[in-house]
Amino acid sequence: MMDEDAVDTTPEDERSAYEKAQEGQEDVDPRTIPQKLEEHPPIGEEIDYPDYPGEDHETWQILVERQMEQLPGRACDAYMRGQEVLGLEADRIPHLGDLSDRLSDATDWTVAHVPGLIHEKDFFTLLSERKFPSTNYVRPLEELDYTPAPDCFHDIFGHMPMLTQPDFADFYQLFGQAALNAEGADRPRLERLHWFTVEFGLIREQGNQRIFGAGIVSSNEEVTHALSDEVTVHPFDPEHIVEKDDYEVYNLQDELFVLDSFEQLVDGFRDWTESRGLL
Repeated sequence: MMDEDAVDTTPEDERSAYEKAQEGQEDVDPRTIPQKLEEHPPIGEEIDYPDYPGEDHETWQILVERQMEQLPGRACDAYMRGQEVLGLEADRIPHLGDLSDRLSDATDWTVAHVPGLIHEKDFFTLLSERKFPSTNYVRPLEELDYTPAPDCFHDIFGHMPMLTQPDFADFYQLFGQAALNAEGADRPRLERLHWFTVEFGLIREQGNQRIFGAGIVSSNEEVTHALSDEVTVHPFDPEHIVEKDDYEVYNLQDELFVLDSFEQLVDGFRDWTESRGLL
């Protein structure tokens, strides 16, 4: 828990979008407060499979089936291939250990089971080691459309398919390495890059815009909204993204950035981080 008497002295331009969004809130959801890992999390075959109640599998099935009705023709080819590589099915919540094996075969990533939202240093350390931190609990039915906390549907269905794509998988490891070296205002700059690529990224395929960001593919409303005329789309440009300070984390996104290729993502990220001395 946070110390209620502690005074936040973080300069305004170094605060994350989540910190700014929680300003003035009397009741902050404890699930949105990052936890520090006290020990190494279980990896791959070390991960136990929970004894899920039947309603959890039912919730998973509802979430998967309604997203899969929308994604064909909207999600990028790499994401859809990733679904096949992981063998995601709607009838039951998958075992993180099995998904870890499939990721390892595809791109040498593994899965680490974490208890919820974790401290950024723990998160970035795992990414730098090609370990993806994932929860294993699913959101309650009353939060079907939106949950403020991480859950296994967002982690598995949203994030893991893209980690089977080699260029994206390499980028995400680079991101973890750079983030561990970031200080001061470079920390929220990297958060913006993460937001507009990993969470809300678009890519152009055969002249059409397609989605790959986990925050879009796992959201029933964002899937159609992100490709609508209500969104202003900019070409991918790290310099533009890192200085963007007017986005909100708890609302539909009205501005997004589109890649020409995942190679562009790796090269653009490497160029920017090297210019900042982060890689």
